[in-house]
Amino acid sequence: MSFQAYLDAVETKTGLTPRQLVELARGRGFDETTKATPILEWLKSDYGLGRGHGMAMVHVITKGAKIDAKHVDSGGTHADATDTLWLDGKDSNPNGA
Repeated sequence: MSFQAYLDAVETKTGLTPRQLVELARGRGFDETTKATPILEWLKSDYGLGRGHGMAMVHVITKGAKIDAKHVDSGGTHADATDTLWLDGKDSNPNGA
């Protein structure tokens, strides 16, 4: 599953785009200095997200939408189309996820 596919699944599970979840996380005081555990606990208790989907959100909450270019078009099952994740909803993704 690609990184983007994880984020799309988070949207399906929560009904919120990744960007909306980032904004909610900021409202709770989570930022680039926050460790993964409190974010994961929040995502599990409020949205029922497991560790894998939660860690995808931890990345965008703490590091932003950029991912390592080594994952772009790598040909594997984890390959992404671009090094910038789409946070504004899977149905509006110009890269088609």
